[in-house]
Amino acid sequence: MSSEQSPQYETDTPVRYEARGGVAWIMMNRPKYNNAQNSQMTYALDDAFRRAVDDDAVKVIVLGGEGKHFSAGHDIGTPGRDTNQPFERRLLWEDHTRKEGAEFLYVREQEQYLGMCRRWRDCPKPTIAMVQGACVAGGLMLAWVCDLIIASDDAFFQDPVIRMGIPGVEYFAHAFELPPRVAKEFLLLGDRMPVARAEQFGMVNRIVPRDELLAATAQWAEKLAGMPSLGMWLTKQAVNHVEDLRGKRTGMDAVFHMHHFAHAQNELVSGDRLSGLDAGGMARANKDAAQKDG
Repeated sequence: MSSEQSPQYETDTPVRYEARGGVAWIMMNRPKYNNAQNSQMTYALDDAFRRAVDDDAVKVIVLGGEGKHFSAGHDIGTPGRDTNQPFERRLLWEDHTRKEGAEFLYVREQEQYLGMCRRWRDCPKPTIAMVQGACVAGGLMLAWVCDLIIASDDAFFQDPVIRMGIPGVEYFAHAFELPPRVAKEFLLLGDRMPVARAEQFGMVNRIVPRDELLAATAQWAEKLAGMPSLGMWLTKQAVNHVEDLRGKRTGMDAVFHMHHFAHAQNELVSGDRLSGLDAGGMARANKDAAQKDG
């Protein structure tokens, strides 16, 4: 069982919500920690998506992050890290806090990462990710579940969890967002992918200067808000269905098990599910690698 101490949340509102002009703006609100995603934030995001879906006046959903970066990924080192906390579960998985060993994270991440992301991907209203700065590891999952991605010219994408011996984050869309050989490069090297290169592969729809990001996103959102709601939902279902026919869902299921085999191996060998790497350790490793490349 996890021995983590109780989390110290820096805010009671890890997600801000505002609806105006047919658009729901869902903003991650942990800028002090580059919008690292803890469980508190995950459930707040789910609440916000549910609120937007339940509001008939909302036609479009925008997901963004306050501050310098969209999201630094899963929270693996802030005072608000809350892996061991029970939450009001949204899917029919058991309470992870009652599980031992490898089952602890396996159950938690079925709900909070893979399950939640699939739930948001399938919501009936079109979604736009508004990405600036870092979109790293777990941040990729939050952007990839959205139907459209508009990014600032300083954005970059990265999944460096190979350093933990893990084959990518839980919502494994890498080989659908990128060509297979590029996906391998992205995962095996763990390097940053600049937004311009991501656009070449269709992972990003549009790049704009940082100071134009909000206006550009609002422009697309307002245009979508004028489209027929059912037509947009059916369009989402059509494209998502084709992706799943190509194996997206079954592929994710397979890789999710590989992901948790890696967690279990880490715990057996090192006594730590993340192979001893916290947020600071990952940041230093990435910085060292960038300096060597430069």
